[in-house]
Amino acid sequence: MKFNFKNKDFYGYACTTLSLIGVFWCISLFEALSLKTSAHDTLFNTIFFKFINDFWVALIVGILLFPVYLLLHYLSKKYALNIIKALFVIIIIIQFSLVKYSVTTLLNLGADLLGYSFDDIYNTVSASESLSVTYFIPYILFPILLILFFKLIEKFVSKRKLTGGGIILIVLFGSAMLISYNNTSNKKNQNKIAYLTADIIKYQKDKINLSTTAFNRNDYPLLKPFHTSKDVLSPFFNMKEEKPNIVVLIVEGLGTEFIGHRTYGGFTPYLDGLISKSLYWDHFVSTTGRTFGVLPSLLGSLPFGDTGFMEVPQTPSHISLISVLKANGYTTSYYSGDRSGFDKKINFLEYNEIENIVDESKYEQEYIKTETNSGGFSWGYPDAEIFKKTLASLDDKKQPRLDIIMTLSNHEPFKFPNKELHELKVDSILNANKNLKISKEEVLNHKDIYATLNYTDASIKDFMTAYAKRKDYNNTIFIITGDHRLIPISQKDKLCRFHVPLYIYSPLLKKAERFKSVSSHWDVAPSILAFLAKNYKLNNLEETAWMGEGLDTARQFRNIHKIPLMRYKGSINDYMYQDYLYSDGELFKIKENFNTSIIDDEVLINQLSDSLMSFKKMNAYVTQQNKIFPDSLNIYMKSRIDFSEAQLASIKTMVNGLSFDETFEIAREKAFNKEREKAQLLCDYILNELPNHADARTLKGRTLAWDGYFEKAEAELLNVVKRSPFYYDSYLALLDMYWWSGQEHKSEAIFKKAIKNKIKEPELSFKMAQAYLRNQNTKQAIKLMDSIINKHPNNTNYLTFKKTLQ
Repeated sequence: MKFNFKNKDFYGYACTTLSLIGVFWCISLFEALSLKTSAHDTLFNTIFFKFINDFWVALIVGILLFPVYLLLHYLSKKYALNIIKALFVIIIIIQFSLVKYSVTTLLNLGADLLGYSFDDIYNTVSASESLSVTYFIPYILFPILLILFFKLIEKFVSKRKLTGGGIILIVLFGSAMLISYNNTSNKKNQNKIAYLTADIIKYQKDKINLSTTAFNRNDYPLLKPFHTSKDVLSPFFNMKEEKPNIVVLIVEGLGTEFIGHRTYGGFTPYLDGLISKSLYWDHFVSTTGRTFGVLPSLLGSLPFGDTGFMEVPQTPSHISLISVLKANGYTTSYYSGDRSGFDKKINFLEYNEIENIVDESKYEQEYIKTETNSGGFSWGYPDAEIFKKTLASLDDKKQPRLDIIMTLSNHEPFKFPNKELHELKVDSILNANKNLKISKEEVLNHKDIYATLNYTDASIKDFMTAYAKRKDYNNTIFIITGDHRLIPISQKDKLCRFHVPLYIYSPLLKKAERFKSVSSHWDVAPSILAFLAKNYKLNNLEETAWMGEGLDTARQFRNIHKIPLMRYKGSINDYMYQDYLYSDGELFKIKENFNTSIIDDEVLINQLSDSLMSFKKMNAYVTQQNKIFPDSLNIYMKSRIDFSEAQLASIKTMVNGLSFDETFEIAREKAFNKEREKAQLLCDYILNELPNHADARTLKGRTLAWDGYFEKAEAELLNVVKRSPFYYDSYLALLDMYWWSGQEHKSEAIFKKAIKNKIKEPELSFKMAQAYLRNQNTKQAIKLMDSIINKHPNNTNYLTFKKTLQ
């Protein structure tokens, strides 16, 4: 095959690359016009800096793909350029998708992409976007622009003009890049593909540099005596003889900027009023910029791991507020409105052997779920319903209790019942409050967000009002904080993403206090346990492995903590030290009002950079090598299933690269083909990562029953009923198992439980009627079959069985 590459072939490729630059510029125009520029930026400047970056990225893409074009040209001259155009279309779609993400979240998507499963990414995107025909128009329009630009350039720009113009553009944009480097390197002006690529490369380099092969140690660097955790809370409380209930309320997206007289305050009247009745920390921070970090940090004062503690493949030995309080007689419960499997929250909760988990699967029909978007997705149950469910569940729980509640509504897509009512309240606040620090236009631009804040605030008020009527209210301590500052409203600096409030409120308080000192989520668990140990009888806790040192109750502004911050999964590039914030190589002075200003101090920058790197190495070591808390000291630990090398090899052979749902299909096929050991192995593999996978646990229970292990089968199936009380197949499996094992005296109780949970599957009633017949209770069997046939009069199986009862 002869290679015949001519000038016109290069010209065609150059035209295509120039067209890519043009499309990138159009996408940047879309982005700039979709966003409101800050007071410091003009629309022209924003577009200019984006155009510079787009030019160089598209040019580099063209250069990198040119060898591919040469190879394609060698193989097929006719189709080479068309294939390149197809590749450019894919790049355009990726670029626009990343821009859409940035417009929605006000963040560039980076290495955090690697920290989420496909299902989690799909759910997050589905929640943020309403899918419709118009949604997909840009995905069609921008690729068409590539072809249009190509035809126009080819028609009106000669080879000579293209060459000369290309040289001029390179010189102009090269000079512009050098002159405005600080502006073009700003994250908000960077090309999205370039940012994603650079951030992933940086993440992977850090991961390699922090490999455990670099450690030659075998110690537990976080281990310290429990008595080093100082009790700073006792002076503020009146004590009762009984241990107090602890209610931890984690509010989605609640940043301090939205509370009190802060920048965006005025729309949370209840929480504003609670400040003067609580212990309140003005300068409190979350340790992560998204929800994935709040449970391990707030409840366990734990390090981050690679992409978040809950993502560590083999959960390291650790203790937490949950496990310690449970061991000291507390009933431990978790309440939320979404799937506890999202972000692998359930893995953390179950490791700490929490007793009760109420998530999306535990709500009865009378609870109102957040309406689905156009794509059919809903996060789950809104805040008011979460609190109603919590209150309805408390009375059957033994005291003292640890109740952890996570709200949900203050998150994209900002939907909840009776939204119009709270939008009217926003209007009312706008018209009545003359002290708002933001303009009416700013509020109206994000009216759905301020309405959601008001709804969440009202939901918390209703919860606290209802709780105050309970007998145990006077011996309850409420801890209220945000998981991180909500995202879609622009952030004034790099610190405000982490700036969240902390309230400790209780009828037991002697008086309210307000603290200006800095503390973080890491400091809560150490202080609560130190307080309880000082004032109540707790089992001896000799060692801890907290990342935090405890809450600072100084009234003046200061920071005695060193606080690394994980902005998103895989990014530990922010570090608080004294009144400084080190972020992405830049140094900021933290002012007393918690605003920041950039400063230039090369010595301090190097010092904080080294300190942050030391933390990263320690963080990698303790999480990868299981060196947080010794197993020998951990009386609270619950082990996951550890697979042998042979089992891991077998799993890999069967499911390499498949999703968990696809893996379940294989497990079911194996079970029906009498390869039950392999089916159970795959079920255990799924359940190790997704403990609430009801199908997998039910299948495992069925296969155990088929093999005659009835006690183990019953335990697994009852576990499903506990986790997913409205999942009907586990009830069917239990009725079958009770029949096979001669335990039909248990059938009626499980059937009644299903009816109580409003399971309306006719097959369940049919199996129960058969059980009644086997137990010689023909009267109940006839009664049940009459009710089934009344609803399904043409079902031949039901009619045939009914005849046998005559």
